[in-house]
Amino acid sequence: MSKINDLIKMLCPNGVEYKTISSFSKVLRGKRLTTKELNPEEKYPVYHGGLEPLGYYNECNRPGDTVMIINVGASAGTVGYSKDDFWSSDGCYCLERNDLFINRFLYHYLKNNEKNFVGKVRKAGIPTLDGKVIEKFKVPIPPLEVQEEIVRILDKFGELEAELEAELEARKCQYEFWRGKLLVGENTRVYKLSDLVDLYLGLTYTPKYVDSGVKFISSMNISKGYLDLTNIKYISHEEYTNCTSNAKPKKGDVLYVRVGSNLGHPVIYDLDEEICVFVSVGFARVKDSTILSNRYLKHWMDSDLFMEQVKAKTMNAPKANLNATWMKDFEIFVPSINEQTRIVSLLDKFDALVNDITEGIPAEIELRRQQYEYYRNKLLSFEELSAN
Repeated sequence: MSKINDLIKMLCPNGVEYKTISSFSKVLRGKRLTTKELNPEEKYPVYHGGLEPLGYYNECNRPGDTVMIINVGASAGTVGYSKDDFWSSDGCYCLERNDLFINRFLYHYLKNNEKNFVGKVRKAGIPTLDGKVIEKFKVPIPPLEVQEEIVRILDKFGELEAELEAELEARKCQYEFWRGKLLVGENTRVYKLSDLVDLYLGLTYTPKYVDSGVKFISSMNISKGYLDLTNIKYISHEEYTNCTSNAKPKKGDVLYVRVGSNLGHPVIYDLDEEICVFVSVGFARVKDSTILSNRYLKHWMDSDLFMEQVKAKTMNAPKANLNATWMKDFEIFVPSINEQTRIVSLLDKFDALVNDITEGIPAEIELRRQQYEYYRNKLLSFEELSAN
């Protein structure tokens, strides 16, 4: 930061000029390709409506080191950058390169103002960003030496985050490998799930909601092994009393998502208060804790050993749900309770490392992201040069 401050004091002490993008660059719209023209074996990624390649093509129409802004679809207004040559479809605007900017600096500045473009997207029909919005947007033009130093600092944050994300993926693979090994280890006995747990369905009708009372949980409140109670609905104590026991988990029960993209996703309910669950959530209650630990059950339900049995029953149906009737016949490998305790201890450490947003790698990634956004905002805020 001290070097940046010194450069600004020396090269632009009175501020920097701001110009509209149209005054120094053209907003280039790409050319659409048909799906038949795309081939995963080709060299150049094709961008249309998002920052993930739509496919690959044998030609490029944009050089590497180019700033792009998505102009159609759910990602309209998103700012991106490609260091490699690529094909820009008509769902992807690109900024023509010029001598006033280091393009990587321009990318960081526009990314810092991405909300401006997203906020100008027309929502009627297919979301669309007009090119004129980009053309009229004003950007600062600091000296190239200042741009270079800012890019160096901000890219360093990006490199650190990328390293952490790569480590996270590697740890996730380790976690999956060892979980599979540990859960089918030696000296285990195979049970049917119904031998060890009772399965409950959840409330099969939509209750009347009130401002306060008993918490009412749906699949929206369960994600990545955590129970999210920040956006919760409530039912009255009277309605709770009249609800079936199928919808009333107790402390220690394993809640799981029965429908949707988060299918499975178990979480142990560990609060000392009454709750009620909707039919999108089921729960499993261990019959004998001297034979099966609820934490061991949770890890098993979060593993491929469980999901492979789900897939065999649902055949990967687009609207699959966890049916208690056939779940009862699932096979579960169960070691001694002491061995379960040891396995749970190991898997809990792995789980915290790869999933816990308050510690471990996810927390470190979030911290780096916040630091990047803080310094990006600080470094890219320039005083405008007076017209006089």
